[in-house]
Amino acid sequence: MSEDAPQPPTPEEERPTRPAILRGFRRRCPNCGEGGLFQGYLKVVDRCPVCREELYHHRADDGPAYLTILIVGHLLAPVIHIGFTRFRPEPLVMATVLTVAAVALSLYLLPRLKGLVVGIQWARRMHGFGKPQ
Repeated sequence: MSEDAPQPPTPEEERPTRPAILRGFRRRCPNCGEGGLFQGYLKVVDRCPVCREELYHHRADDGPAYLTILIVGHLLAPVIHIGFTRFRPEPLVMATVLTVAAVALSLYLLPRLKGLVVGIQWARRMHGFGKPQ
């Protein structure tokens, strides 16, 4: 391992939550912020390619999907209301535009929110992230 690569923290060291969340949202390793968090679209890598932090412990499960639905729904609900009351578009046009917007926003947010959840779990030493070696 090179000298500039960040060393994984020992179990006694505190892991700051905010940087881990931000790194996870950027789809980066919550430990070093350099290595990619995903292999493909949503598959979390077993180890960070840069700092070798083990990431296979994560248990994101359905959390990122629920958060994605919650955020997309809350963002598009006012758009639906304002768009319909002000512009009165044809129902098929409105349904098409909102469907495309919902799918695009969901595809954008889902991996970022999964990274956020993995970052929280890593920082809080949940699901095996804090076990001493």
